[in-house]
Amino acid sequence: MHTLNIVLLEPQIPQNTGNIARTCACTGARLHLIEPMGFRVDDKKLKHAGLDYWHFLDINYYLDWEDFISKNKGEMFFFSTKAPNRYNDVTYPDNCYIVFGREDAGLPEELLKANKEYCVRIPMQSECRSLNLSNSVAVGVYEVLRQWDFPQLKEKGELTRYEW
Repeated sequence: MHTLNIVLLEPQIPQNTGNIARTCACTGARLHLIEPMGFRVDDKKLKHAGLDYWHFLDINYYLDWEDFISKNKGEMFFFSTKAPNRYNDVTYPDNCYIVFGREDAGLPEELLKANKEYCVRIPMQSECRSLNLSNSVAVGVYEVLRQWDFPQLKEKGELTRYEW
């Protein structure tokens, strides 16, 4: 069984984190939230965005980056608009971590500089600052899962009133 880890470093907007939690629940990815966050985990906006998927979620909380690093091992890929590599030009191994920063600041440049070969970006128009965090996470998650051939995911839908 493959394991994908989504890491949010200091997320600020509860609706984004709720949407990301739902993506994790629907794909079987683990969610790691690193403080300080711009909301409390019992925030109504967070819970509403995640809908009724919270019981499907494998979620872990950390006091800071050092706490996270001390408790987790595996290859880490840092998503950033400042990164030199495209997200789809790397191979994601089992038990990898895809790491995203704050909505208003991204990941710290010190972290990016220390991990250049693992820094990836989603191509976009040069005039645009960035994609929404939850959209960026979805792009990253589904690239990893595509490379892994969508393990344990239902790939065929069913009609409600008709048969295919």
